Amino acid sequence: MFKKFAAEAFGLSDIGVIVPPTDYDKVDADDYLFHEDHEKIFFLIKSKKDEYCFTNLSFIHVDGDSAVSSKRSIRRYPWGAYSVHGVSIETAGTIDLDVELKFSIGETRLSIDVRKSFLEALKDIYKALTSIGHLQAREGKAREHAFHCSTVIGSMYKINAADPEAVTRQYMSLLDALNTAVIDRHTTRDFGSVFEKYIHA
Repeated sequence: MFKKFAAEAFGLSDIGVIVPPTDYDKVDADDYLFHEDHEKIFFLIKSKKDEYCFTNLSFIHVDGDSAVSSKRSIRRYPWGAYSVHGVSIETAGTIDLDVELKFSIGETRLSIDVRKSFLEALKDIYKALTSIGHLQAREGKAREHAFHCSTVIGSMYKINAADPEAVTRQYMSLLDALNTAVIDRHTTRDFGSVFEKYIHA
């Protein structure tokens, strides 16, 4: 009982370490990468139970039941489908041995304890996630504008007075343009360039 209390008091129960790139092929998360689509790891935090993997295409959480169990749950959060927000680092107190990286991805809130000695490296992923969040927010506004424009254009047509074939052609043209704007131009799926800018392995 005392050992458990002491471990929790000093932050030793499940503190993560930052895995160097030379060991990426040894972690569980590597087995779930889409290597065929050129997915690669840029940053990885490993604790006794969990792995928190940041790739150019997604955030992958390898969630372990316990440190002694081989059971794992793999949760993938593609950057194109899940927004990042609320990124922060909580630095350690005088007796603490860890710092916390906190962020939300979609509706999931994460708080990751990392050894204090990795604080400088942790600042890199803080910058990368903050930048991704800003870019996603900007793209979200652009998608809103695209939908608003399509509504305005649609209201300009008087269906009863128009040639049905012409309306169909114009509708398909508008739909293609809207899909290109929303799905391709304003929804980034690969943030490799952001990670390359801020991560200094």
